[in-house]
Amino acid sequence: MDETSPLVSPERAQPPDYTFPSGSGAHFPQVPGGAVRVAAAAGPAPSPPGSPGHDRERQPLLDRARGAAAQGQTQTVAAQAQALAAQAAAAAHAAQAHRERNEFPEDPEFETVVRQAELAIERCIFPERIYQGSSGSYFVKDPQGKIIAVFKPKNEEPYGHLNPKWTKWLQKLCCPCCFGRDCLVLNQGYLSEAGASLVDQKLELNIVPRTKVVYLASDTFNYSAIDRVKSRGKRLALEKVPKVGQRFNRIGLPPKVGSFQLFVEGYKDADYWLRRFEAEPLPENTNRQLLLQFERLVVLDYIIRNTDRGNDNWLIKYDCPMDSSSSRDTDWVVVKEPVIKVAAIDNGLAFPLKHPDSWRAYPFYWAWLPQAKVPFSQEIKDLILPKISDPNFVKDLEEDLYELFKKDPGFDRGQFHKQIAVMRGQVSLGLPPVVIPGLSPGGLYAHAE
Repeated sequence: MDETSPLVSPERAQPPDYTFPSGSGAHFPQVPGGAVRVAAAAGPAPSPPGSPGHDRERQPLLDRARGAAAQGQTQTVAAQAQALAAQAAAAAHAAQAHRERNEFPEDPEFETVVRQAELAIERCIFPERIYQGSSGSYFVKDPQGKIIAVFKPKNEEPYGHLNPKWTKWLQKLCCPCCFGRDCLVLNQGYLSEAGASLVDQKLELNIVPRTKVVYLASDTFNYSAIDRVKSRGKRLALEKVPKVGQRFNRIGLPPKVGSFQLFVEGYKDADYWLRRFEAEPLPENTNRQLLLQFERLVVLDYIIRNTDRGNDNWLIKYDCPMDSSSSRDTDWVVVKEPVIKVAAIDNGLAFPLKHPDSWRAYPFYWAWLPQAKVPFSQEIKDLILPKISDPNFVKDLEEDLYELFKKDPGFDRGQFHKQIAVMRGQVSLGLPPVVIPGLSPGGLYAHAE
């Protein structure tokens, strides 16, 4: 049949494309069965999705294991990097939250000290617990390890539920009738510390180390077991599952609110120096400095009605500098005038809501010192009386104390008014007798009683 006949099938109209494999030196006749059909100008067929492909099928098993291990290591490193980044972001967020709480634009020097304390804690230089006393208090350090402040958390106060000193717990358990001081608001000692510093600054007494309310978190603080377990669980979740860990508002231990008092160097307990001054009397000018500082302590304790002022919780610094810069060949030494200062610390048991009962009066123990028998000087009268006799000054002081005390979560306006009423009575009725000629601190205490 003629190939050009219309009866020929269309499939036979175009002869099949028979080509010889390239690179083969063989010659085959162009007849059916004598050649190999190859797709002309076409690359290898792509592997279907999910298929290992021809290259992986031809790859040795050892190379496959190495590739899988390398890929797994890459994924592990990426996950670790992501976890570290999330942890760093969480730490930065927590640090920023602390900084927002611990901002003191009116006192940049104090804020700088707080920043140093926060930086030291971030570098694992933690506060050190003070084992003296009946509450949890800590020496706070800077990044160089130097003590810069004393921190007293609210929930570690003598009657706080996380007080690490078991003596108060034993007292509460065995002798509840003598537990606490009914004239004070419980667990408000940190505000009393800051309030005493506020009164000191307003009256320009300058004997209380600057103290403010600060938020800090540290592994050395006394936390409950639940808080520590939650903190470890959140850190573990952040490391293992960063996407879940990033959802936590806080990763570390919860910050504690408390009083942050600047540390004073070179001071010793007043009891130590007072005993020494009895054996070695001070020069007249130095003794006058001591009396002026002592009068300021008396005024402060009287206004805030401190219920815990013994000779072991106020400090004295006595410097007797000597100038030996002259020639070493001579025996002459120039002695400068000694400097003596007083620091009033441990003010956490002040600002009562009523005067103490007669059977537990909590007296001022300085009333029996020899310095308390000396009449008030004209300097202290000129410093104090113009301020306390000004109603606007007293009102401003009360408003500042209100702004401070209302920060407490358990703030009670009624109790605060009682505290202010006691302080107002001390200011308006107690201190004016200071102008009586010959009245001494001891006489003031007797007059008030």
